[in-house]
Amino acid sequence: MFRCYLAQIKGDLFRREVGDICRRFEASAGEGRHLVRAAATVTREGVIVELLGGERPHVGAVALATPRPSLADPTQVSASVAVVPVTGHKDDEVARPAAARAARELNEPVAVVAGLHVDRAGPEDIALLIENAYRALDELLILVGQAIKGR
Repeated sequence: MFRCYLAQIKGDLFRREVGDICRRFEASAGEGRHLVRAAATVTREGVIVELLGGERPHVGAVALATPRPSLADPTQVSASVAVVPVTGHKDDEVARPAAARAARELNEPVAVVAGLHVDRAGPEDIALLIENAYRALDELLILVGQAIKGR
């Protein structure tokens, strides 16, 4: 049975009953109705990322990326990605590239849950949410990359 106990301080350790260690990191970008929060749980065998924001954070899509050698250049890391969107949602447009990028940069399996929503969003709102999601992911990947190198 796997149980992690959430730490009081972000980035602090929380532990499973049998002693495995998970670390959780958080980052954010934007403000008000365009705020996006990114969080990652680093496990011994991969990373779980949440990209949630706007006025109604939710589960809109899940993407699982597995790193592999690039077909064009086997010395480079690429990723295979599987995506499951919730019907009627477009969060897969954020989840897929975020998972692929994270898996490539971290060379770890990565699952991304994305859910961004602003009521009556226009093109500018959508562009800003997406920009903020990637800005938060940028910051998060720096933190997670440092943690993985320190394992």
